[in-house]
Amino acid sequence: MTKDERRVVSPWNIANVLTVLRLVLVPFFVVCLLLPGMGWRLAALAVFAVASLTDHLDGELARRYGLITDFGKIADPIADKALTGAALVSLSILGELPWWVTVTVLGRELGITALRFVLLRHAVIPASYGGKVKTVLQIAAIVLYILPGVPDPIRWVVMGAALVVTVATGVDYVVRAIKLRQVARRARGE
Repeated sequence: MTKDERRVVSPWNIANVLTVLRLVLVPFFVVCLLLPGMGWRLAALAVFAVASLTDHLDGELARRYGLITDFGKIADPIADKALTGAALVSLSILGELPWWVTVTVLGRELGITALRFVLLRHAVIPASYGGKVKTVLQIAAIVLYILPGVPDPIRWVVMGAALVVTVATGVDYVVRAIKLRQVARRARGE
């Protein structure tokens, strides 16, 4: 194989299987969370925890073993948004999380996802460290809301931190996108 030839990676690899598993777990998580009873609540927590672990594991495996595929690039963020979005919406339906929090987070996530698709023809803006912190804070906050018996002030502080970082990283992404667009225009001589 020459330097110019690229290794073709099958979309049927362990990283993508974990991403699909995360997508498949979302409806099970929602059903468990919405059913009454402590047992179902703990089941929802377990499903959410497993799904969240696949988020870290699939990316790690893809990078470590060169299993990055176009399918994974598209499906992974969709699976992430589906899991956190389903959790936030379900918690708001249950009256445990204010709707404005859910709308703010989902608005940011959907807006940035749309912006990523618009920018695809120019370049890909890599995930920032802040984006990784945002994900960890969102998962931690959701876990605290699902977990029975956690004092409300603790939930609010962690969700507040997640909300602040979510909005701040969204603004940062928009600023980076504008700069990228300007560089692309200059390169084309516009």
